[in-house]
Amino acid sequence: MDKRIEGFSKLTKAEKINWIAQTHFKNPDKAKSILASYWNVNSELQNKHDEFIENTLTNFYMPLGVAPNFKINGAIYTIPMVIEESSVVAAASNAAKFWQSRGGFKAEVLDTLKVGQVHFLFNGDSSLLHSFFEKNKQELIEATNAFSKNMKRRGGGIQSITLNDKSSLIPNYFQLHLHFKTADAMGANFINSCLESIASKLKELARQKHKDLNEGKLEVVMSILSNYVPECLVRASVQCPITEFIPEKGWTGEAFAQKMIQAVEIAHKEPYRAVTHNKGIMNGIDAVVVATGNDFRAIEAGVHAYASKNGSYTSLSNAFIKNDVFHMELVLPLALGTVGGLTKLHPLVQWNMELLGNPDTKTLMKIIAVAGLAQNFAALKSLVTSGIQRGHMKMHLLNILNQMEASQNQKKIAFEYFKNHTVSVKAVGAFLKKNSL
Repeated sequence: MDKRIEGFSKLTKAEKINWIAQTHFKNPDKAKSILASYWNVNSELQNKHDEFIENTLTNFYMPLGVAPNFKINGAIYTIPMVIEESSVVAAASNAAKFWQSRGGFKAEVLDTLKVGQVHFLFNGDSSLLHSFFEKNKQELIEATNAFSKNMKRRGGGIQSITLNDKSSLIPNYFQLHLHFKTADAMGANFINSCLESIASKLKELARQKHKDLNEGKLEVVMSILSNYVPECLVRASVQCPITEFIPEKGWTGEAFAQKMIQAVEIAHKEPYRAVTHNKGIMNGIDAVVVATGNDFRAIEAGVHAYASKNGSYTSLSNAFIKNDVFHMELVLPLALGTVGGLTKLHPLVQWNMELLGNPDTKTLMKIIAVAGLAQNFAALKSLVTSGIQRGHMKMHLLNILNQMEASQNQKKIAFEYFKNHTVSVKAVGAFLKKNSL
């Protein structure tokens, strides 16, 4: 069967589903039934979801859980987390509980600068280009006034603009490098609109004011924001006297602290470990980013670039002892928004934001950074004490039982049995075979 189609986007939703089911599935009716079972019974709400993206067929559900008892800068938060991985919410909750009685988490925003660039080629005397830029810099900025007026009123707007010569990387390559502040908006559309206006003004001024900078020699390639934002930073931290830093019976605070420091040091020096170490941090970060309607792909890209900023991929977190006090901290870039986008369109995003007290962007940066640090702490705590699999597989037990279609009674006795036995797919399978009811 030919699986190609013309004009798919112009079909109705029902027509798209019918074509997909008939073309790609052995049982078309079952395929259509599965899609329909995930539609919202509220047609108005379903229509809203359908319009988020193109060619929508149905909804793809992810669990929304909460991690309570987070003490951040003295205030208590219950943090929403959207994630499918077992044990992430439990680990965050355990970390929150551990630190609540030890002073809680501290967090501070270091800066909120975001970056956008106009990339262009110039085949000519670079000194003329630099002179032209200095003379016309203000006019380039003023070209954005139509977009910047409201943003400036909220304390944002263009903070700086520089001309960078990158011709050593690519022949004739230059860029206008701009810093922005976007108040409580993530600001992607604002930044890109400003950049495109500046690019147009750059070409216009080149034609009008300097014959050596006309379009024959100056060619704009593209104008776009960057998701690398090394100056949009937040720090989260915890600290505790080592005498009180006891994870469980049989450990001293000093032994636990040293193990944690060693684990972080390995992630600083060994990229293979650093990637998994930082992935654990992002379990917490991404879960809250998604829950609050922000762009987790942009956050991921920017964070991992930041982890490589010194030429080698390394840990985002740090741990040390100073004056007999254990310290652990996390610094990372977070370009977030609390207005615009899904924050006003998705009812559950609005619900999650109200759960957090409707934070402004800086407060949300702090909350999300703390979620990342909590996740990192919980993962390392398991790794250096009982091992990661004991707790993870306990949380994964229900998923294994569901995959094996265990009955409710089998689940009940399995939970009891595996309180004192190691969880594995093989062990669960053997248990169910022995206890077939």
